[in-house]
Amino acid sequence: MAGKRLDRAVLGSVLLAVWSAGAFAVNWGEARIPLWLTWLPAVLSIVLPVLAAAQVARARAFAAPTRRFWRGLALTAVLAGLGILLNARDAIGGPVPSQSLSPLTVTTYGCAVLVLLWSLWRLPTGASGPEERLRVGLDASTVIVAAAVFIWHYQTRPLLESTGYEAGSLAAAGLTLVLELVTVFVIVKVALSGHSFVAKGALRLFGGGLVAGALSGVAQRFIIDQPHLSLPQITVPLVLAVVPIAVRRQFRTLAAPDTALAVSRRPFSVLPYLAVGAIDALLLGSIANGADDLAVTAMAAVVLTGLVVWRQVTAFRENTDLLEQLDFNATHDALTRLPNRALFNERLAGVLGGSAVRPVSVALVDLDDFKIVNDTLGHGAGDALLVAVSARLAAGVRPGDLVARLGGDEFVVLLDAIDPAEAELVAQRMVAALAEPVLADGHELLVRASIGIADGRTGDEPGELLRLADIAMYAAKHDGGSGYRRYVPGMSGAVAGSAALGAQLRQAIVGGELFLEYQPIVTLDEGRLSGVEALVRWEHPTRGTVPPIEFIPVAERTGLIVPLGEWVLREACRQLAAWITDFGPDAPRVVHVNVSGRQLAAAGFTDMVAAALADFGVPPHRLTVEITESAAIALGPAAVRLEELRALGVRVALDDFGTDQSSLTLLQDLPVDELKLDRSFVQRDETGRRGTMPAAVLALARIVGLDIVAEGVEQQEQADRLSALGYRTAQGYHFARPMSPGGIAGLIEAGAPAGAR
Repeated sequence: MAGKRLDRAVLGSVLLAVWSAGAFAVNWGEARIPLWLTWLPAVLSIVLPVLAAAQVARARAFAAPTRRFWRGLALTAVLAGLGILLNARDAIGGPVPSQSLSPLTVTTYGCAVLVLLWSLWRLPTGASGPEERLRVGLDASTVIVAAAVFIWHYQTRPLLESTGYEAGSLAAAGLTLVLELVTVFVIVKVALSGHSFVAKGALRLFGGGLVAGALSGVAQRFIIDQPHLSLPQITVPLVLAVVPIAVRRQFRTLAAPDTALAVSRRPFSVLPYLAVGAIDALLLGSIANGADDLAVTAMAAVVLTGLVVWRQVTAFRENTDLLEQLDFNATHDALTRLPNRALFNERLAGVLGGSAVRPVSVALVDLDDFKIVNDTLGHGAGDALLVAVSARLAAGVRPGDLVARLGGDEFVVLLDAIDPAEAELVAQRMVAALAEPVLADGHELLVRASIGIADGRTGDEPGELLRLADIAMYAAKHDGGSGYRRYVPGMSGAVAGSAALGAQLRQAIVGGELFLEYQPIVTLDEGRLSGVEALVRWEHPTRGTVPPIEFIPVAERTGLIVPLGEWVLREACRQLAAWITDFGPDAPRVVHVNVSGRQLAAAGFTDMVAAALADFGVPPHRLTVEITESAAIALGPAAVRLEELRALGVRVALDDFGTDQSSLTLLQDLPVDELKLDRSFVQRDETGRRGTMPAAVLALARIVGLDIVAEGVEQQEQADRLSALGYRTAQGYHFARPMSPGGIAGLIEAGAPAGAR
């Protein structure tokens, strides 16, 4: 429907333009038809362009700059319509026809020109910065100044001389000059701006239409002897007929936006150079002919020379800044602004290839669990964390040391002229600098990093030194992370063995090599089975049983702890469901499953727990997830998972309680239901200071309303002492070692564990 209306608007505007031209032609020489009939098409020609431009201005499918431009164009057409009405009154409203314009008519036309000029000025140029915008402005100024001189020389001055500088002639000449300069501005806008918001060809149509209107000022002097004729009678309908055509082109961009609009770099234009050449030619011609306005032309040439020099200086400065920026971008990381791998390799090669023999160390820094931050909090938080880490690393090294980002979450530090002992001090400072929480994208995060140090000296191979630092870094990760290791001979074998173990563990998770053992949790008063803690074991096909102390760190480092933990949780739920089926109320009241911070941070962890409970029909309150104090401290925003688990009905226990300095803070901040007293407080010296801790922790648990389990009970006297203090449940080798599901079934059938096993 909109297309048909536009087609009718185009046809109507063209017919009005033809009507006005025909009436003008009929009256050539003498007035053969009424003058009002020659002005009527010019007046009517305003309506259709205004409606067409308003249609674009109201269309929400277009960008705001596009709608704003067409809104200004609609207002321009309205003012032009008012101007043509006043012009017609001036021409035929007196006793005789006249070509003079009243001050009100000139003002109205001028307002229309100013609105059009303002709309064009606000149309984005596509310039990418202040320097480029300045160049666009200088180019435009060069062309407009040259055009103004030519218009003055060839049109305005001769017109004023022929009319004797009368007031009406001055107004008409001034209006014509402004209109023609606006026409030049449109041409410059087209040449220098591209077509980011206005359809290709639309601005060209406006430029062509305004050229026709501007030429009327030149041609008017040739019909001064026919006062009943006025060129606006035909030029106004002609110019306004362009508007519906341009509107139709604008709407076509909605159907093919990729081809109709082009958001591109500002094209190169020869217009400024042509303008300078034209003024130079005019100056030479004026000198040869002795023109009266030689001074004006010479002054214009001086102004243009100044504009061109300014433009070139700006371009040279911009090119210099661009080259410096390109050089910086080629050698520095875009996010952290640190030197990148290329610059680091260049500096390292330069240091190791120097003539003076001196010690050199390389420290490779890799963030622990950085992927969790990206996966759970988003890349914005990850990027903010990397920026903060880069600043802290740079602050922790010596002046002159080079900190670079190799990529991802890997950083490297070049320590020149440093002995091994001092290199360790620098590594300690970096670890300490990263220990403080980081505020990243509104989240307070604890940063853990593994640092590998390799020592070398002048003459060593850069690639080899970096490889040794990489091995040492992986050794630091194998130790649990959040520390540093120095490379020593033979370390590569241990790291390679750890990598191989990780690959084998991946196969073990899906290949049925894992199994669970369960350590009983018993009541201290009767020694009856209260619950069990699930502990994962690995029966390797060639190595036999692999101790958890070997493969759990590998799982944490490689991320396999997530699928491993899922397998453990589902298997524990399956086994508990089987015991409930077999033994009913005598089955373990609860099963405890250890969960790492990395598991809690993984997306979908809560849904996985809910699915496991539902799949095996286990009531949520019969599952307790255990998290260590150290893992709880590092949770950060992932602690919300604990709230989600408790909302399901799952219980949360804080394992190894009392081993960290932040225990009391954790009790205040974390949603937990149970504490597990660390074995170090159970297996204590009677006279030691730690002997008072079990009573203190029990009192604290009662105050905050938490259950408590004592771990590591290995002797009867320890059990008796805990019972006397008021502990109700405990676990340890005194009651039973971890055992198979069949062993737990035997305990249930016997009614109680029969001592140490």
